Amino acid sequence: MGKFSLALNKIGLSYNFSSLRGRTPVRFLWKMANIPQLKEKARTAIDAASGELNELSQNIWSHPELNYEEHNAHRILTDFLERYGFQVERHYKVDTAFRATFDTGNKNGVNVCLISEYDALPEIGHACGHNLIAEVGVGAGIGAKAALETAGKQVGKLIVMGTPAEEGGGGKVKLIEAGAFDDIDVAMMAHPTDRQNNVPTPTQLAMVEMNVTFHGKASHAAYAPWEGVNALDAAVMFYQSMSVMRQQLKPSWRIHGVIRNGGTKPNIIPEKTEVEYYLRTPTDAELPELQQKAILCAEGAAKSTGCTMEHSFSSHYANVIHNRPLIQLYRNNADLVGLKLFTPEECDKAFAGSTDMGNVTHTVPGFHPKFGIGCTATTHSRGYTAEAGKPEAQEPTLKQAKILAMTALDVFFQDGIITEIKERFKQDMENEQALVGLSE
Repeated sequence: MGKFSLALNKIGLSYNFSSLRGRTPVRFLWKMANIPQLKEKARTAIDAASGELNELSQNIWSHPELNYEEHNAHRILTDFLERYGFQVERHYKVDTAFRATFDTGNKNGVNVCLISEYDALPEIGHACGHNLIAEVGVGAGIGAKAALETAGKQVGKLIVMGTPAEEGGGGKVKLIEAGAFDDIDVAMMAHPTDRQNNVPTPTQLAMVEMNVTFHGKASHAAYAPWEGVNALDAAVMFYQSMSVMRQQLKPSWRIHGVIRNGGTKPNIIPEKTEVEYYLRTPTDAELPELQQKAILCAEGAAKSTGCTMEHSFSSHYANVIHNRPLIQLYRNNADLVGLKLFTPEECDKAFAGSTDMGNVTHTVPGFHPKFGIGCTATTHSRGYTAEAGKPEAQEPTLKQAKILAMTALDVFFQDGIITEIKERFKQDMENEQALVGLSE
């Protein structure tokens, strides 16, 4: 039995043979014999559509659109999925979101969601490679759909969901609140990064946006400066206090900000300034402590300059919880396409930014791997904008589409795997609640 299990792993299958009790052996044997062929069908379908997928990616890359303004991307992605036989719901709960469904039947089946992002960054366009994320999601969708049509089995629904406004707009958070994930059993996506950093489980930090406004009193800066109360001084002192505080922060915590409004003219003492910060920690449970430290820095800056201060927190992104059974499936399928992944030990050291996919993984089982596109430029740089549009980015992107498609097929067809996935999700949520309890 041990050798048989090893053989299954080599073709991208895993199985708990104790779960065979009470099951139909014929059904199990059909799946065991056919899953490799279905995966091959998915890969072939993605290869056949590679030209169209590249055109989609290039179109999105050439027309960068900001949060909730992704009208071109929304149109071309939904048109594409409709041509490939998906039932498409445009403007799904959010104007530039969509849901494309292939329903195999079986109301009690599994609903697997593949996620596409397509928003860009201000001024520097697709410096986070969301054009490639969009391509991965729809590519995986058409690959998995082709395999499901070949199988002809009623296993549930395959869903490709377009989620706008990841770059600080919290598009997935709004979709969660609107009930978009209520009938989803598993959600997955993949995000590009630099070099060959193929990281199944990067540490994706919890994040909250902090906005601080300082109020002073305007006066002529040369004629009567003593009549003014300088709100820019407060903003600068707050910024400096936050920078000094880094010495006492945990190595895994991150703070970074900008002064969004520093005044109007040099000869007018600024009466109002605005500062925006992102605060990040590895878990949601740690965020309140960092938030309180930041509040004290802002209050101190206001008091020392005679200003008043108001603050608010918004755009909360949860830390990503990578579902372990799903990640093992992902690793198995990466082997099938010859993709070398970071080891678990290497993954533990790999930190990334924050994403609203974290909120999804607190709602349903999911994961959010990173894949390298072979460049030296890092994300959120002008250099990466150029790299995300190069032909060299296509091969690693298509590999990710294939891996996600095959992982979706495993979820649909491997006996007992969805139970294992959900049990692990329950444990992860209990662990998260325990961490929150310890921090209170």
